[in-house]
Amino acid sequence: MRTMTEAKSFWKDRRVFVTGSEGFLGSWMVKDLRERGAFVVGLAREHPAGAPRIEDATAHPDVVIRGSIVDYGLLLRTLKEYEIETVLHLAAQAIAGTAFKDPLPTFDANIRGTWQLLEACRKLSTIKRIVVASSDKAYGPADRMPYDETTPLLARTPYEVSKSCADMIAQTYHVSYGLPVCITRAANFYGGGDLNFSRIVPGTIRSALAGSAPVLRSDGTMIRDYIYVRDVTAAYLLLAQAMDDPKHWGQAFNFSLELQLTALEMTQKILDATGRSDLKPVILNEAKAEIPVQYLSSARARRELGWKARFMLEESLIETVDWYKTYLASASKRECQAAE
Repeated sequence: MRTMTEAKSFWKDRRVFVTGSEGFLGSWMVKDLRERGAFVVGLAREHPAGAPRIEDATAHPDVVIRGSIVDYGLLLRTLKEYEIETVLHLAAQAIAGTAFKDPLPTFDANIRGTWQLLEACRKLSTIKRIVVASSDKAYGPADRMPYDETTPLLARTPYEVSKSCADMIAQTYHVSYGLPVCITRAANFYGGGDLNFSRIVPGTIRSALAGSAPVLRSDGTMIRDYIYVRDVTAAYLLLAQAMDDPKHWGQAFNFSLELQLTALEMTQKILDATGRSDLKPVILNEAKAEIPVQYLSSARARRELGWKARFMLEESLIETVDWYKTYLASASKRECQAAE
């Protein structure tokens, strides 16, 4: 098992390509990599979506490539020009509701984007490790819980299926072509920088800080597990380091706190972290086609990678609330200045 010093020295001056580098997870990944001394090339959308998620110089790549994850020529040129050694594929359309309403862009980005990137990697001998971010949603409904890595991928809804397909495409590129690729299946991750306020953590925090009751789309009984975004980046990088040993290639790994909570229980913990436990959630019971119970076993990651979460739920939620306090105050100030 590597020490923290060894883990940081591993990444010094390594050339890393991060897709989705301006997204929620991507921003934290870039920050983590640059703090470890890596040279980071990020793929980001051609049209940035407003202010940066993390206002920290280390959260920005050394080089930003503007373009699409489905642009094979751009991907191949970037990997060659910057002599990329490590690829972290995080780009995705990650909102299940958006995928359900309009599946084609999700299938294009999440499925076609994955094979375009892996095909570009296959052409270059310089690529030593590829981590493809799948999701716990790739498993779909199952007869037993928790999901482990032997659970079949039986997704049904558009977003879930897009992640299952990307997951299996990654596996076939290893089996068929020997590509050094691994797959991550993480629980619902949360933390500062998630600007999808329909999700339970940012949505509840924003409501609580405004003094209004949070709204739950479900009936509040659906069970999920969670993981802090800073634990996610550390887990993905630990897996990438472990890929020096080819025995890990082609394998999938689950990452989770292994703490199962109903939506109501999670909401209450968030309200406690904001100091607004007096607020009572409004339950809409409108969620459709969602799996009632989903949670992961991280036993394999602990056993084979020596992984364990560094942040427990309560402390990381407090840190997350602090991030949103700063962000929302800054956003409000920007709106006032724009209105003047």
